[in-house]
Amino acid sequence: MAPPLLIDTHCHLDFPDFEAERDDIVARAAEMGVHKLVTICTRVRRFDTILAVAEGYDNVFCSVGTHPNNADEELDVTTDDLVRLSAHPKVIAIGEAGLDYFYDTQKPEDQKTGLLRHIGAARETGLPLVIHSRSADEDMAAILRSETGKGAFPFILHCFSSGPDLARVGVELGGYISFSGILTFPKSEELRAIALTVPRDRLLVETDAPYLAPKPFRGKRNEPAYVAHTAHVLGETLGVSFEEIAAVTTDNAFRIFSKMPRS
Repeated sequence: MAPPLLIDTHCHLDFPDFEAERDDIVARAAEMGVHKLVTICTRVRRFDTILAVAEGYDNVFCSVGTHPNNADEELDVTTDDLVRLSAHPKVIAIGEAGLDYFYDTQKPEDQKTGLLRHIGAARETGLPLVIHSRSADEDMAAILRSETGKGAFPFILHCFSSGPDLARVGVELGGYISFSGILTFPKSEELRAIALTVPRDRLLVETDAPYLAPKPFRGKRNEPAYVAHTAHVLGETLGVSFEEIAAVTTDNAFRIFSKMPRS
């Protein structure tokens, strides 16, 4: 019996960790039922590399954007640049952009400047903005409220590890919440409690590979095939079968990534 179909909504196939065996990694994902992968851009200056990876596989798609930890490197990247690059058929999202106060490597004002430009691109194109938010719940919630008031835009709070208030604000404003392998960690009780509060039509699963491998692979290099383990735990948390959570999160992924073909 074939495994249920899943989508890894956030991975980094262009990273050096995968270069030597990218074909095998994509194949292993397919064997686990992970039939579409979204490889996420962290530097617009590396967009050609990201796009080449996506173009190399029928089932791989990508985004275009600047990670907040690289914000100062790409302050010259404009909303118009993002809109122009996103016109490619393989580009189905904007980002990842956002706020990261955990590492304290970038000025908050630079991160906010980049985030606002990415929001503008998401609003103009209708493509979802993949949001990275770490140790910045209050500022992120304030920006999302303010910017949504100027005009709605689709967005995903990716690799969610924030508090319940940001999850609530995200959902209220029409956003989706994506859970990574962190959900499977024994000490993630609060995160699993938050997952219970998210409407089922707003749930997504991801790996953020090569980072954050779920149990039983914690501490090892993550890869898209392992999103099945996160989906299992999400299903157990919600009290539904693996088949049901796979169907729910896959339908949700196609809804938010509306440019991604279902075939």
